[in-house]
Amino acid sequence: MSPRRRALALLASVALAPLCARAQVDPKNKLGLEVDFVPSPAEVVDAMLKLADVKQTDVVYDLGCGDGRIVIEAAKRFGARGVGIDIDPDRIAEARENARKAGVEKRVTFRQEDLFKSDFRDATVVALFLKWNYNRKLRPALWEQLRPGTPVVSHEHDFGDDWKPAKTVMAGKKQVFLYVIPARK
Repeated sequence: MSPRRRALALLASVALAPLCARAQVDPKNKLGLEVDFVPSPAEVVDAMLKLADVKQTDVVYDLGCGDGRIVIEAAKRFGARGVGIDIDPDRIAEARENARKAGVEKRVTFRQEDLFKSDFRDATVVALFLKWNYNRKLRPALWEQLRPGTPVVSHEHDFGDDWKPAKTVMAGKKQVFLYVIPARK
């Protein structure tokens, strides 16, 4: 191996070591999930709900809901109904407890499911904070299940060059994208 390749390999191993160590010992990732739970900051949640123009008549779905903060805030602030979907039973339990503490448990539901196999046809707003590749994988289901005109808000990650956001805003140092489900062809 050339000295340059050795240096690059060493640099890569040093840079990746904390990530590998975290994946092996992260107690919240005991399901072997590819995505760790990273909560959206309050200013991002606020920007997402405002960008989607959430109203009392909406049914807000959060795909990969984590602790439930987006649908709980939609219920508290706007009186909307909400559904959170997450594969991790610990996150679902936490979300249900958070909804109870916020006094909105009658307006929100949390389902432990694989979001790629979930039915979210009754959503009038969809929120998500997933990896970019999951956004792209999920896009066909969004286009198939949601009615044209349905807002989809994404924290930090876009859906690729062939689906342009209707609007992008900054919330703190994070981007929030607004997409609108296109008309069917």
